[in-house]
Amino acid sequence: MPSHRRIRSRGAQARPLTLLALTCSLLATGALTGCSDDSGGSSASTATVAPSARVSASFSGELPSAIASSAASKIASARASASAAVSSVSARASEFEASVSAEFERRSTAAKKALQGVEGQGNAMSEVTMSGLARADTGGVLAVLVRITNSTDSKASYAVRIDFEDAQHKVVETRYTGAEDLAPGKREQPIVFSHEPAEPRLTPRLAQAQRY
Repeated sequence: MPSHRRIRSRGAQARPLTLLALTCSLLATGALTGCSDDSGGSSASTATVAPSARVSASFSGELPSAIASSAASKIASARASASAAVSSVSARASEFEASVSAEFERRSTAAKKALQGVEGQGNAMSEVTMSGLARADTGGVLAVLVRITNSTDSKASYAVRIDFEDAQHKVVETRYTGAEDLAPGKREQPIVFSHEPAEPRLTPRLAQAQRY
């Protein structure tokens, strides 16, 4: 019989120890603000227990795993989307340049020939303007949209020269474009591409515009 009392006594002592371990485990996860043993020593202020559903979730290990899995999935999805966007932009730029390259070369040849012997800026600078295209839409290639408007009362052709200059205003590249048999009041908008690398950055300048 004494042995049974000792067993119960040990069991009774085991429960406070188990509760103490659980309490300190809760403290480690932030569910409680303190823990103490049955001997009267206190290591913190009065414990505050979080709602049981939160405590259960904190100890299950399922919620953190689900969050980690979800985060990894979102990161992978974002990377895939970014890669697809880059590929899409590059593909559009290639298609864009290919669609205008043949016409560009024809206009370029005709314009260069028409500008031979022309002195100064030419007689049609006021009828030609240009603006840069976003590099995101051209695969990183420097390109300008040239607007040629026939402001006369009769049909006319135009030859345009564009110089690409560096930071010191030195001409690094020259390109040509134009419009043929443009009706009065009509406008054409050819695109001129630079064939130079993206760096160093170049600035396009309208150098000549001749109506003929």
